[in-house]
Amino acid sequence: MSAGDNPYAPSYGGQMNVSASYGGAAPAGDLIKDTTTANFSRDVLEASRQQPVLVDFWAPWCGPCKQLQPIIEKVVGESAGRVKLVKLNIDDHPSIPGQLGIQSIPAVVAFVGGRPVDGFMGAVPESQIRAFIDKIAGPAGADEKAEIEAMLAEAKTLFDAGDLAGAADLYGALLQADPENAAALAGIAECMIAVGQPDNARQALGNLPEALAADPAVAAVVKKLDQIEEARKLGDPAALEQALALNADDHAARLNLAKIRNVEGDRHAAADHLLYIMKRDRAFDDDGARRELLQFFDVWGAKDPATIAARRKLSSILFS
Repeated sequence: MSAGDNPYAPSYGGQMNVSASYGGAAPAGDLIKDTTTANFSRDVLEASRQQPVLVDFWAPWCGPCKQLQPIIEKVVGESAGRVKLVKLNIDDHPSIPGQLGIQSIPAVVAFVGGRPVDGFMGAVPESQIRAFIDKIAGPAGADEKAEIEAMLAEAKTLFDAGDLAGAADLYGALLQADPENAAALAGIAECMIAVGQPDNARQALGNLPEALAADPAVAAVVKKLDQIEEARKLGDPAALEQALALNADDHAARLNLAKIRNVEGDRHAAADHLLYIMKRDRAFDDDGARRELLQFFDVWGAKDPATIAARRKLSSILFS
């Protein structure tokens, strides 16, 4: 799918190709194979240094082996690449099962880091095989979650560096894999805002399920859009600056200018205007400067340098 087909993706003058795949069944040919005595070291010992390898010791005459194989192949194929399955016919290749002390088949031995670490015998049910793989390779979804978190972090880094198209590509890829990923939704809406498309961002975040709309990341972007919309109606910032030059205590003009500076991205200036009002008149607009500053903090985030600096100044005013 291209970004042109993605309802969340903004237009930056050209289509951004985005794709991602998480979970689901991996191609069986990549995960399941037969091996021999000669290839055992490569197919099992070396391969298990990259990911866990299950070795199924079997024989053509073994009825339980025939029961187990389709089940274990199915589960491995659905394991999202967490493990590989290697099958060894003990009749044709008896030396390795002999070295491992395999006395009954079917027997499945898990190798990790080039060494056998666990195993089971018999035609066990599918649920037990799944539990065994979870034990060896970790719960299903663990690798996927780590990959998603890494992509989100990379997208944020690109966004902070000004590479908005690159950030949008990653957020778009995540949304194709998980259309209800709140962080990716918020991120791509931020990209739209950054390139001057707040209306598109509003549309992207419209009609979301209640739980998703309530997510803090999404709610913060919606609040930011509200602030942008309000700032559009507050007049010319140059005129407001002129009004303050004539009367520094024109708190209404200063409050409006703070809101405009905020949506312009000058967070420190926005905070300083509100802090000035608080120092001069806490009662103005029923403590409106403090309430507005707290709204800014909600959008900026607790770790933003502007939030940290303004909170320190706010504390000194409140508790002086």
